[in-house]
Amino acid sequence: MTSTTPSAKPPTLTVGALRETADRERRVALDPEAAAAFIAKGFAVSVEKGAGSEARFPDAAYLKVGVTMSTREDVIAKSDILAVVRPPDAALAAALRSGQMLVGLVEPLANTDLTADLATRGVTVVAFELLPRTISRAQAMDAVSSQASTAGYRAGILAAASFDRYFPMMITASGTARPAKLIVIGAGVAGLQAIGTAKRLGAVVTGYDVRAASQGEVESLGAEFLTSSIAAGAAAGGYARAMTADEAVQQQDELSTHLESFDVIITTAKVPGRTPPLLVTAATLTALAPGSVCIDLAATDQRGNVAGSIDGKRLVTDGGVIVVGAGNLASDLATSSSHMYARNVLAMVTSLTKDGVVTIDPTDEVHAAVVVSHDGHLTTAPSAAPTKAPVS
Repeated sequence: MTSTTPSAKPPTLTVGALRETADRERRVALDPEAAAAFIAKGFAVSVEKGAGSEARFPDAAYLKVGVTMSTREDVIAKSDILAVVRPPDAALAAALRSGQMLVGLVEPLANTDLTADLATRGVTVVAFELLPRTISRAQAMDAVSSQASTAGYRAGILAAASFDRYFPMMITASGTARPAKLIVIGAGVAGLQAIGTAKRLGAVVTGYDVRAASQGEVESLGAEFLTSSIAAGAAAGGYARAMTADEAVQQQDELSTHLESFDVIITTAKVPGRTPPLLVTAATLTALAPGSVCIDLAATDQRGNVAGSIDGKRLVTDGGVIVVGAGNLASDLATSSSHMYARNVLAMVTSLTKDGVVTIDPTDEVHAAVVVSHDGHLTTAPSAAPTKAPVS
């Protein structure tokens, strides 16, 4: 009697990744390592040719682990699950079909019409931004934190490169150069990384946050802690709560007084789907010494935390203050950012599938939070999503 070895079960779901089309976006949603992990779990993986090139992942690296490299149209057509870094552009959104799953940083609060349209057309939309970040098992899926981490690190490096003096104290035969005084506003993931990086570069660092509970984290990195004397700024889940209009004015006046003594300011206060709070006013910029640097991680095309900042632009005020709009710094560190993001995608998709089938459990608190649309209707209305402002 001849025995035969059962053939391997063919993949039942295909995960796809595309070249990102957003301006100045170098990241890719899947790197070869995560692609290999998907294949080991029984998925097929399809990636658009050249999708990883800007992040230094050549097509050959994907082919080596068993990925199918194809055209954009073919990847879209054959993928059951599409992983993206940024919200889909109009062409991609129009090409998505009923039954497909879109996973990414899709900005549901800022793209309510897009989300509603995809829901109506039967596309399952999964938004990393809505992940309950305080749940232990969700940490591997936390793309917001992974990308904030690289942005914070890069902010410290960018600040040092933009500053025309030494960061550390330097004692030379020509005299002693004092260290730079730097403040990071917001002690979230990005802020703490910026604090740690600036400390390693030798600056005298202060961390500012309206949440008094952040003091221990800031001081553990060797920085001084500064907070607001207004109302306690913490809300459920560790987020910074929204202040009243009067509180915001009082806080800004108080903060401005402190900021005038710093050489470098890094701001990190983003509000998903909303205009970032103005933390460094035009009056404060005027009061800063020539050569001072402001790195604005919350910069958008409209406004950031720093007066006059525009994402992707480096401006110099009439008083000689350098303002850098840096709302997408994670893209500058594309290889590391993509590697971590791809691991988040792997964890999220693994959570939402079982035995080769998309399996969404509405009673699961992670699924209920991140799945914005499924089976032709909105499951988490973007307008009802958490509105607290995480300091990234």
